[in-house]
Amino acid sequence: MMEILEFETIAAISTPPGVGAISIVRLSGDQAFEIADKVFVGGKKLSQAKTHTIHYGHIVDPMTEKTMDEVLVSVMKGPKTFTAEDVVEINCHGGIVVVQQILQLLLRSGARLAEPGEFTKRAFLNGRIDLSQSEAVMDLIRAKTDLAVDMALQQLDGQLSKRIKALRQEILETLAQVEVNIDYPEYDDVEEVTSALMKEKAEEISGKIASLLEHAQQGKILREGLQTAIIGRPNVGKSSLLNYLLKEDKAIVTEIPGTTRDVIEEYLDLGGVPLKLVDTAGIRETDDIVEAMGVKKSRQALDKADLVLLVLNQNEALTIEDETLLIETKDKPRVILLNKMDLPTKITQADLEKFDVDADEILPVSVLTSVGLEKLAKKIQTIFFGGQIEQQDATYLSNVRHIALLEQAQQSLQEVLNGLAHQMPVDLVQIDFTRSWEQLGEIIGESAPDELITQLFSQFCLGK
Repeated sequence: MMEILEFETIAAISTPPGVGAISIVRLSGDQAFEIADKVFVGGKKLSQAKTHTIHYGHIVDPMTEKTMDEVLVSVMKGPKTFTAEDVVEINCHGGIVVVQQILQLLLRSGARLAEPGEFTKRAFLNGRIDLSQSEAVMDLIRAKTDLAVDMALQQLDGQLSKRIKALRQEILETLAQVEVNIDYPEYDDVEEVTSALMKEKAEEISGKIASLLEHAQQGKILREGLQTAIIGRPNVGKSSLLNYLLKEDKAIVTEIPGTTRDVIEEYLDLGGVPLKLVDTAGIRETDDIVEAMGVKKSRQALDKADLVLLVLNQNEALTIEDETLLIETKDKPRVILLNKMDLPTKITQADLEKFDVDADEILPVSVLTSVGLEKLAKKIQTIFFGGQIEQQDATYLSNVRHIALLEQAQQSLQEVLNGLAHQMPVDLVQIDFTRSWEQLGEIIGESAPDELITQLFSQFCLGK
């Protein structure tokens, strides 16, 4: 049975600010029922109610006897709650004023305002979830595609944690066996037998880590999205492409070159791949100060982009601006959209081959008639996923911190193998083996420093 730590009772608004049908104010801690009973009027005391029940009543200020709102209150007794503590959730009418009034009343009645992520931090500290599962909570909240949701849910379910714990157990058992061999040798060549055992296990565990890391970059893309810059000279159809992909008129479209003066950013789920689309000002030389600032931002967006959608007008021969962009983007993952294919073409394959353009990079389209654009998602999947996004599972790592720690653990195991190859003493080689065990433990929080835990939870939203 988990040991529940004693903390102050905390309160926070757990729903987004603004007007809505319902808002939720959450209390968690040993005094959650006592504090709620001070302000809730609805029959019997909440502290006497059965766990996981909902009660109708009113929130009343005990000092002024003023009724603040008609509410439904959820009662959940620990340890079978999110935080493993006693939890009360007040479901009130949505709105900026009423929910703030209820929160302030709870704070005056003895609760403390929760810090960002403190509810989830308590779930971690009370042993209900580990650190990787805690991070999955925020991943689930921030997920922008169905696949990202699936990955977060699987991590929240503990599938990654089980893999990490199994690896740590293998290392621990190996270290224990090494100690037994040294302390109670059955063979004269105990050093050789022990070294062989460590070599075998280091190679085996390193292989399992390599399997976890195999699709890490793709998992990171699904979690964080691709910074995607729509680039081209003025009036080639960049803003029209953005509007088509977003299914709304987000950018102004005219026949006048230079209409787009600033960078427009929007998120999009394209065939399961999250894209952070950046529609840029047309890149060209200009004396217009405002347009020149837009062009500067466009080049900055190009530098930061993970993916470039380079739009060319195939109804016109390549211009100097087109040729410059073909050269500047040649080392980046890109799709070259030959727009206006409904009109006669004046750009040939030979024209593009002069600038090291691969045929697989080219996609003829007509943004006006939507022809060819249905193939864009497949193009992007081919660049980053080899043609198809596989069904995700717990081996699909997406968290940068997890990836870095797994790479460090694998490097520590390589140091074990290097040490054995150079016939270093077993007790020195053990140091790297133990370091690998600790680095894996940092993923799930079993050997993570307090500073890291505090920093991670500070990134959560207030009320979660």
